[in-house]
Amino acid sequence: MAGDDHDAGRADWAVLVAASSGALLCFLNLSALNVALPAVARSLHASPTQASWILLSYMLVSTVCILSFGRLADLWGRRRLFLAGLWLFVAACAACALAPTAELMLASRIAQAVGAAGVMANASALVGDAFGRRRMGLALGVLAMVAALAQVVGPLAGGFVVSWWGWRVLFMLNVPIGLGVLAWSWKVLPKGAAARAERFDLAGAALSLVGIGCVTYALSMAGTRGWTSTPVWAFMLAGLCAIALFSGVQMRVASPLVDPSLFSDPGRRTAYAGILLLSMTQAAPLLLVALYLQACAGLQPSQAGLRIAPVAFGMLMAAPVAGALTRRFRPESICVGGMLLAGCALALLAALLQPAIGTVQLSLCLWMLGLGIGSFVTPNNTSILQNVVPQRRGIANGVRSTLQNTGIMIGTALTLSVAMAQLPSGSQRMILGNGGPGLSNPDVAAFTQGASSALVLLAVLCFAGAALIANTRRQASRLQSA
Repeated sequence: MAGDDHDAGRADWAVLVAASSGALLCFLNLSALNVALPAVARSLHASPTQASWILLSYMLVSTVCILSFGRLADLWGRRRLFLAGLWLFVAACAACALAPTAELMLASRIAQAVGAAGVMANASALVGDAFGRRRMGLALGVLAMVAALAQVVGPLAGGFVVSWWGWRVLFMLNVPIGLGVLAWSWKVLPKGAAARAERFDLAGAALSLVGIGCVTYALSMAGTRGWTSTPVWAFMLAGLCAIALFSGVQMRVASPLVDPSLFSDPGRRTAYAGILLLSMTQAAPLLLVALYLQACAGLQPSQAGLRIAPVAFGMLMAAPVAGALTRRFRPESICVGGMLLAGCALALLAALLQPAIGTVQLSLCLWMLGLGIGSFVTPNNTSILQNVVPQRRGIANGVRSTLQNTGIMIGTALTLSVAMAQLPSGSQRMILGNGGPGLSNPDVAAFTQGASSALVLLAVLCFAGAALIANTRRQASRLQSA
């Protein structure tokens, strides 16, 4: 009997290694491109719009797909979808490395995003299935730590690889590593039982694709066209209408894409809102600081990557600790502390930001930001997944991942539009990597002011999220004591 438990424990950790490795590849690809984007844009002669799409298309397409993929994982099996997504991701990495034009690079990035959606929609659910409710917090903490590790390694690897060997090598390195992860996952992931008695909600899937796609497309255009442009509002309105129709369909069909009961728990609703708000502050500051240091301080990609690494070190330190603390403290309390810390770090960075900002000052702000994010993500994910039945764990995680990616999209679009609102188009192109003589002193001042304003806005979002979670917790306590 003890031997069986030991074998089961080894199998659990083998699944965690497979899920973490797949997620690591996907997150590495995203974080590395933050510092490599200017080099890619220059090499492929990409316009500012194309450069933005090379970066944003990955998040847009994966966001559109994750919700449907999460439900498909519940119906058809997580192993199948995880392996198929990982295979497509590896093939698309090779295509990115060989892309001769910006258009083909964009097409390869879209294929990458579809594959990444299959991986990300399953990673947390696979871990939750393997470890069960009692040990889920610790395992999800390890998974969050791996995502933080990608935030550390990605900018560092991206910067140095681009500086030494060129950006194409950055994508090609994913191929042999990805094939190794694919072989390991094929060996250790359990097949599991699929809920074949239920049907896939095609109408709901179509409406979700249209709704999420239109909204995220509008957000991606907002950074270059402005929030008041007609196309932005047209796609935003179309997306919101499709989402409203989607909500109505989910209340009527027998096997909905998103089970409405997932939102019956106030704590889970708040956790979903919290991940949306925090995600807006997770990736956007890294991209903004990396672009700012290269454009205003004249740093190379490798140097910019080193400067933004402390945020990921903070996440790496906080995520497993927060996962362990969920056994002793309520997840909501840890989440509130994490969001408050992240908000304070962003506010401090906004006050200190300038081309000559000291390395120690910048590192401290970003490290604090990482501690806050890492302290939030693990307990928040645990509160979402731990009370969900296994047959709904895929879609519960799919909703979480969709909101997370949507938050990253909103935060990136909002941050870039606010930061560069006062800059002429030529300066915007230079910042995004199309070269030029450099920013003039007035443009540096305008970019500094805009970046500081964007960071203040992100800090306000963190404080709002902390207040929301704390208020929900107080209301729950009153109901329990009544």
